[in-house]
Amino acid sequence: MTLPTLLVLDADPPPRLGRLTGRARIVHTDAGRLAERLPEADVLLVWDFASTAVRDAWPGEGSRPRWVHTASAGVDHLMCPQLAESDTVVTNARGVFDRPIAEYVAALVLAMAKDLPGTLQLQRERQWRQGESRRVAGTRACVVGSGPIGRAIARLLKALGVTTALVGRAPRTGVYGPDDLDRLLSRADWVICAAPLTEQTRGMFDERRFGVMQPSACFVNVGRGPLVDEEALARALARRWIAGAALDVFAQEPLPADSPLWGVRDLIVSPHMSGDTVGWRDELGAQFVDLFERWAAGRPLVNVVDKRRGYVPGH
Repeated sequence: MTLPTLLVLDADPPPRLGRLTGRARIVHTDAGRLAERLPEADVLLVWDFASTAVRDAWPGEGSRPRWVHTASAGVDHLMCPQLAESDTVVTNARGVFDRPIAEYVAALVLAMAKDLPGTLQLQRERQWRQGESRRVAGTRACVVGSGPIGRAIARLLKALGVTTALVGRAPRTGVYGPDDLDRLLSRADWVICAAPLTEQTRGMFDERRFGVMQPSACFVNVGRGPLVDEEALARALARRWIAGAALDVFAQEPLPADSPLWGVRDLIVSPHMSGDTVGWRDELGAQFVDLFERWAAGRPLVNVVDKRRGYVPGH
């Protein structure tokens, strides 16, 4: 029996695939050799989910894998017209990051409401200065992105007593549509961006959108960096159009040391880590192995991405 070839676009540390021993021919590659090895692969595991190597290599000559899985929620880093138009099935890591990212967002909301960055700065300066903080319960949030991550964020904020509105691609029960966004932004104390990156969402948070928000509002982005006009956000903070912001994702990652964003007042910068909890890589590896077993048995895959939309459609 000929074993299927599993090609792994590696990152360090590599995935644990011991359960597939004797069930697949596993070939590891880096970005530089991906194009030459794609034709031999039945399955491609994009373990290096920050790499754009798939998008660059896919249009080349030869056959292509029947199935591509990325160890991330977003698929913008690998999609290209040739992949979108092919018969190749694309799956993602939907479900692994929902609760961790929701917890991270809740932590950011609490940190900004209670001015923990200011308190830590005063501690470093050895200053005893009492002040008032904001009450979280009774405030309003607008969560943009109605997928599993957005829904998990909404549930956790509701548990804190925050009235939460969820905005998605189209209106449906419990979800507002894009036409409602500006109205909801104008009333929100917390604006959370957890949307996928598509042609429709790219740059959606621009100067006009920050101008719609309340001066007391705070903005958080845990979706994708290009969803936000970063220069417009910096200006909005400098002009006091909004009270604060937190970015976990950026247009360029890693964020360069000379980026002005590091020094923007009232901006919390974190290095794309909102979903990274202890053991997260093992969860991603186990999820892929479960999917591989379904694929090998001829059973339907889950977490199948609509390649035109750029995400897994909701129910």
